[in-house]
Amino acid sequence: MTSASTTERKPLDHDTVVNVAGELADIHGLGEVTLTSVAKQLGVRQPALYRHVESYQDLIRSLSLRGRKLLADSMAAAAIGVAGNDAVAAVGHAWRRVAAERPGLFAATDRYPCTGDAELQAAANRIVEVISMSLASFNLDPENRVHAARTLRSAFHGFSHIELSDGHPHKLDIDDTFDHMLQLLCAGIRHQQHVS
Repeated sequence: MTSASTTERKPLDHDTVVNVAGELADIHGLGEVTLTSVAKQLGVRQPALYRHVESYQDLIRSLSLRGRKLLADSMAAAAIGVAGNDAVAAVGHAWRRVAAERPGLFAATDRYPCTGDAELQAAANRIVEVISMSLASFNLDPENRVHAARTLRSAFHGFSHIELSDGHPHKLDIDDTFDHMLQLLCAGIRHQQHVS
């Protein structure tokens, strides 16, 4: 006879395990995510997870991949229909929004090394490509466009990371600071524009 808890339990698959791990990371912090905590949340024994993730490191890698995809998708959607400074602002605000709404998943984006991992490298490259596309209306040569996209990525990531760590204690409004950063970045990018 099947118990009620068994019939109510959702079937496990890789996405379910990663989804639960991501939710736990957002609520309690990435450092609190373990295979034990994920198994407990799913109502299964830890060994049951090994059919869907190879190890704890594999789980963190999956969260890192998921976080990068969310960043790229969110920025791509935000940049539709805008150009110039407005496009840069749109992708920047999308990045900051993902970090605020999914802090655990965001933290996972730099917790697993990309080097030697083709899938993670492709996910990181897509982020740069999305930001680069937001720069389409700037008159940049291909090399400077990549440099600008990497610079924006670094700025957005750094600002969001510091913000999540309560690292902006000054009384000035943090939204204003972010807008000032965007203005400075756009001014710098325009300074790099190719003059024909």
